[in-house]
Amino acid sequence: MYPRPLLKRAHWRSLDGSWQFAYSAATEAQHVTFDQSIEVPYAPETPRSGVHDESFHAAMWYRQTFTLSADDLPGEHERLLLHFGAVDWACRVWINGQPAAEHQGGYTPFELDVTPLLEDADLTIAVRVEDDPHDLHQPRGKQDWQAEPHVIWYPRTSGIWQSVWLEKVPAVRLHHLRCTPDLPNFALKLDVETTATAAPVLLRSTVTWRGQVMFEGTTRLSSTHAALTLNLPDPGFNDLRVDYLWSPEHPQLLGLTLEVCSDDGSVLDTVQSYTAMRSVEVSHGRFQLNGHPYPLRLVLDQGYWKGGGLSATDEELRRDVELTKQLGFNGARKHQKIEDPRYLYWADTLGLLVWEELPSAYAYSPRSVERLTQTWTAAIHRDASHPCIVAWVPFNESWGVTDLARDKRHRDLVKALYHLTHALDGSRPVIGNDGWEHTVTDIFSIHDYTADSDIIRERYTTAQGLQHALESFWPAGRQLALSDYTQQGQPIMLTEFGGIAYFTDGGEGWGYSTANDAQSFLESYQALLAGVHDAHLLSGFCYTQLTDTYQERNGLLDMDRRPKANLSALAAATLGQPAEHTPSLDADGYNARWRQVQAAGEQP
Repeated sequence: MYPRPLLKRAHWRSLDGSWQFAYSAATEAQHVTFDQSIEVPYAPETPRSGVHDESFHAAMWYRQTFTLSADDLPGEHERLLLHFGAVDWACRVWINGQPAAEHQGGYTPFELDVTPLLEDADLTIAVRVEDDPHDLHQPRGKQDWQAEPHVIWYPRTSGIWQSVWLEKVPAVRLHHLRCTPDLPNFALKLDVETTATAAPVLLRSTVTWRGQVMFEGTTRLSSTHAALTLNLPDPGFNDLRVDYLWSPEHPQLLGLTLEVCSDDGSVLDTVQSYTAMRSVEVSHGRFQLNGHPYPLRLVLDQGYWKGGGLSATDEELRRDVELTKQLGFNGARKHQKIEDPRYLYWADTLGLLVWEELPSAYAYSPRSVERLTQTWTAAIHRDASHPCIVAWVPFNESWGVTDLARDKRHRDLVKALYHLTHALDGSRPVIGNDGWEHTVTDIFSIHDYTADSDIIRERYTTAQGLQHALESFWPAGRQLALSDYTQQGQPIMLTEFGGIAYFTDGGEGWGYSTANDAQSFLESYQALLAGVHDAHLLSGFCYTQLTDTYQERNGLLDMDRRPKANLSALAAATLGQPAEHTPSLDADGYNARWRQVQAAGEQP
């Protein structure tokens, strides 16, 4: 699959595969002995990389030579771009021995124009990566800084961990696109950036739905940045209008083709994208999708795979979206990870809501403030056009801002990123600090790992119970709301709970509570979810968690994505329904179907 689904062109080439590799503090490639090979895009800490070295290394090198085909080589009015999906943490890139680019930020993409550095058909790429394993001022997410994974932190990810690819493009082209649906006016708002610096160009836009053209129009662009509105034919407030709308139950996407043209109408660049008509907001104490209250049934998803760490194949990403829906959830909170764009594509295509979360740093300093802001701005820039994303989460559980109650600087940082997020994208709610110590937020989120469903009912069924919880329930010794928090009817959600551990293989690990076998695991899940569904003050929930993740063994699935109990019964509990209301599909049945999908190469 094309690694950047929102902006596709016809000619591209994956550079994933075997690269030369070395651990070295050298600053020039000629001083490096490349004594290993590595499978890109897997981090060297992972088994799939072929290196599988989890010890501390602060610097590493990659190198490979690729022979360009005639189709790869750029013509007179073309450029050859080199894309990196994500490299953790800071890197320098050389092309044919010449310094070409630098980038900082372990979760966000960058590109460089290699055209001026081409000498012949051979393209030699060298990459030096620095990733201090002890630096708590980096946005690390769940990457451990200790020698062995401990508590809720997992093996580190260093180096290249998302795809690398080449793309031949026109010199005058579309550089960036953001598409925001305007549901009340049945329109699409486009923000576009082109590379046309000399003369005005035309932008031809075509919107399709189920293969039928809904809109065609041409706009004259007088600068490299432009904002325009595509007014779609409004079918009115009837069943047909509803049929256009995107939701998890009805993931209708609109095709979007953009052509950059010269003044005489000649096509210079063509890109394929997609969007959807949908709206999200919080109103009257509820989360609303497409103007109607919509209860959220989310699952916490850490996005780690056995053998691959943070990296996965396209098939594995699709499978996780499918499994999440099979379990009865309508969304996922991607926890402490800015996920691969291909996962977001499958969520868009198959219909799954996503909360996107900034990976935390664990020390407060001007340096961590700068890095968090840089990473978050780049993440929103990359992902704001995905219909599946319905909320942004800059902080989790006061990580990196551990003195919120007493230090105004920490509160100011939460408030700053909350307001920055709204300034960058005004179309989605923002959760300032998920879980507790709220100072500013659009959703009042609570992390509560009690295993007693009656306590869940007591805390979240009545206003009196909630008030008592606000006064007396301090998860992890933290207040739910700080003194400067203002209640303005924000929806209340239980955004971490559960965490029932069941060790299907008899191994070691931990969870927030424990079940001894599949039946007791299922019964515990059913009882807890019944309590949550009875808690009428809640506008939604997020269960911990989708899969076992290394030593944390509290997934509904093990790390191989095998359900720990009957899948249909788990889904019924998630939905708040009797088990007989869902089709039967046990773990063996699901995995037999998955093997068939893999063999057939099915597409949605």
